[in-house]
Amino acid sequence: MSETTKHLRRAWKAAGRRLREFRMIGKGLASTDHPILAHVIPMRRCNLSCTYCNEYDDFSKPVALDVMRQRLDLLAGLGTTIITISGGEPLLHPDLDAIVAHIRQRGMIAGMITNGYLLTAERIQRLNRAGLDHLQISIDNVMPDEVSKKSLKVLDRKLQLLAEHADFHVNINSVVGGGIRTPQDALTVGKRAIELGFTSTVGIIHDGEGQLQPLGEREREVYNAMRAMEKNSYARINYFQDNIAHGKENQWRCRSGARYLYICEDGLVHYCSQQRGYPAKPLAEYTVADIRREYRTAKSCAPRCTVACVHQISYIDFWRGKQDLAPSPVGEQTGQDLVQLRQAYRETQH
Repeated sequence: MSETTKHLRRAWKAAGRRLREFRMIGKGLASTDHPILAHVIPMRRCNLSCTYCNEYDDFSKPVALDVMRQRLDLLAGLGTTIITISGGEPLLHPDLDAIVAHIRQRGMIAGMITNGYLLTAERIQRLNRAGLDHLQISIDNVMPDEVSKKSLKVLDRKLQLLAEHADFHVNINSVVGGGIRTPQDALTVGKRAIELGFTSTVGIIHDGEGQLQPLGEREREVYNAMRAMEKNSYARINYFQDNIAHGKENQWRCRSGARYLYICEDGLVHYCSQQRGYPAKPLAEYTVADIRREYRTAKSCAPRCTVACVHQISYIDFWRGKQDLAPSPVGEQTGQDLVQLRQAYRETQH
């Protein structure tokens, strides 16, 4: 295929994505009774073990394809606009392409977050055929260390393959904080991403409970330089992360449980990846009444939250919809509480 043909094909697909995203915004403005974004977990297991991550294990089996399709159908029935597949490492799931295809068949935008290790030219082309819209890889450093193996040294060849073969949008997210040894690495990663034609964003790694840990002086300098590099991204207006970089709390209306849903591998709805355990209601039982309740419910963890995707989704309702229900008891569950909750739910399924 010639470079001209490839460029035209990608431009056409990008225009289609943009049109569907405009429709998403219009739908979100017209009604508050549906989720805008849902993160789904088809695979909790990961092939890496980054020390700051609390979202993986090394033993879980993939969720069966028919179960994933049922969950996607339920989310479509709630009016969900975007599905982001996360993990764990979703590329470990043997039926990932079929999951992506089902998202698109139900009229939803399909995204994925991956560590990128398992990408090959053939794998990227399969994701093209499945209809993937967006892919994000977070790269933590230039050289792998004991904190993270998601390094530019290891992943640069994967980025080159994406630049050559991917028809979907690719974003490379650099990170600062959370024990990352060399903050300046984020700039190197961001510049490489732009050089390859991708978008580049910067995130701040949360602590083990998903809460704010302010950046040091060197980290703030790198963060500010990275923000200046960001192009064509709603992240450019995200003062939320700017406040976190300076150790400031944010006063905002978190819409998790309503506009944003996190669906764990057991099919339970949680506020987000960092507040697993509440409301912990089966997706099959989740209704518009739940969405309306959580839309109005304040979240006590919100001021010090670092989960950027939840905040960005909440922007669409920032100016409306007071939260007049008492804060929910988020952050009170221990890890053992969550294990017991999941075990009790699994026992009801057998």
